[in-house]
Amino acid sequence: MKAVLGIDVGGTSIKAGLFTPEGELLEERKIPTPALVDDAAYDAVTGGLAKMLSAHDAAPTDVIACGLDIPGPVAEDGTVGFLPNIQLDPEGLVGALSSAFPNATIAFVNDANAAALGEMWAGVAKEVSSYVLIALGTGVGGGIIVNGKLVAGAFGAGGEIGHITVNRDEKLTCGCGRHGCLEQYASAKGVVRLYLEECERRGVTPVHVEHATDTLSVFRALAGGDECARLAVHQMCDYLAQAMAQISCVADPAMYLIGGGVAGAFATFAPELRELFSAYALPTCKDVRIEAASLGNQAAMYGCAYEALRLRGVSEK
Repeated sequence: MKAVLGIDVGGTSIKAGLFTPEGELLEERKIPTPALVDDAAYDAVTGGLAKMLSAHDAAPTDVIACGLDIPGPVAEDGTVGFLPNIQLDPEGLVGALSSAFPNATIAFVNDANAAALGEMWAGVAKEVSSYVLIALGTGVGGGIIVNGKLVAGAFGAGGEIGHITVNRDEKLTCGCGRHGCLEQYASAKGVVRLYLEECERRGVTPVHVEHATDTLSVFRALAGGDECARLAVHQMCDYLAQAMAQISCVADPAMYLIGGGVAGAFATFAPELRELFSAYALPTCKDVRIEAASLGNQAAMYGCAYEALRLRGVSEK
C-alpha cells in the first residue's frame, strides 16, 4: 500500500496520523519524544512511526509523503524560522526521516497554515478555492488559501493574522513586541483579559475563571446574562471583524473558517461577527461566508500530510 504520514510536532510528543493518498485517516497515534535535537529523539520518532505502519501491514518503503506541522514560521521555500516553543533541529529530523522512509517527500508547514490545508483536503473547504482559516486559540493564527494554493510568504509570515494591528492606542505589549495586535483581543487569553478588565472597570465581581485562557467560563457567564461577558465578546468580535475586513481587501476570500479553542463557542458569537463584518467590509466583499472549521485539532495533521503529498506531485511533474 502507499502511505502518507502527517505529524504534529510538539514539545514532549508528536501526534502522527497515517493516511491513504486519498485522505482517509487510518490511525492516529501519540508518540512521546524528548527534545528533537539528537539521534535518540529521532529514533523515538521513526521507531514509533514504523510500529504504526506495521500495524497496518505497511513498510517504511511504502511511505510516499511525510508532512510535519510546527508552531513557527515556514518560508515559501520550506525554510523553518525561529521556533520559540519547541526544541527542534529541523535538518537533523529531516535526515532521520529521509533515512527511515527513503521513498518519502518531506515537508514542513506552519501549524495554522497546515490547518487551512487540512480543511481543503478533507474538511468543509473541499469545494472552495479561496478561503482564510483563522485559528482562535492561545494566540491567533491563520492560513490563507488563494486559488487552491497556500500563501506562506517570502519569510513565512503569510497568515500571521493575529498580528494585524487593530488598536493603535493599546498600552499593553503583544508577544511580538508591538501593540494593539488582534491576538491581544481575539485569542483565548485576550477574551479572558477583556472580561476581567470590564468587570474591574464596572466594579463588579467576575465569575470564577480557572486560568488565563478559560474562555469557557466567560461564555457560560454570557449565557447567564453577564453584561461584562457580553461586552468582552462584543469587543472580540468587533476587532476580529475589522481584521477580516482588511484581509478581504487583500485576499478577497470566498469564505472564512473560524477554528481553534475559542471556536467551540462559534454558534454563540457567529451572528454578531457576521453582522460586524458586514458593517466594516468593502461592499463587494460583504457576502463572504463565515463558518466554523470542521476538522478540530486534527486539521493540521491532515494539512501537513496533504502538503507533502502535493510537493511530491509537483516534483514528479
